[in-house]
Amino acid sequence: MIARILVLNGPNLNRLGKREPSVYGQVTLEKIENGIRTLAAELSVEVDFFQSNHEGALIDRIHLATDKGVDGFLVNPGALTHTSIALRDALLSAGKPFVEVHISNTYAREPYRHESFLSDVSSGVLVGFGTFGYQLALRGLTETIRKKQEESV
Repeated sequence: MIARILVLNGPNLNRLGKREPSVYGQVTLEKIENGIRTLAAELSVEVDFFQSNHEGALIDRIHLATDKGVDGFLVNPGALTHTSIALRDALLSAGKPFVEVHISNTYAREPYRHESFLSDVSSGVLVGFGTFGYQLALRGLTETIRKKQEESV
């Protein structure tokens, strides 16, 4: 069975490549998505992408994907990591595995970035590997989904 994964990117991630390149690098979100598409084809998984600067739009997209049978989520919630219980609740209500990914090492930054409302309920967390973290997260999430699918057979 082919796994279906939704890649969610939160506030300001549409500005990658322009926003604080010393922290986030020069790679754009479009290039990250292209890299994920290439890896997804190699892993034989389907990926869809959604980015929004609005918390409610992200939550609506989680609900829609869940209703359409998504198998898991790869999520970079941006600053919502540290503020959004609603995003946490939406991911929990989906009942699907998700991996939280951050380009920068949030633990090497301001103290308020050390706290995540998602990490303790996620299948895994990747921080500080730059944009390559998305690919690591996709590999980990794909393996988690496949194991879950095997257990249900």
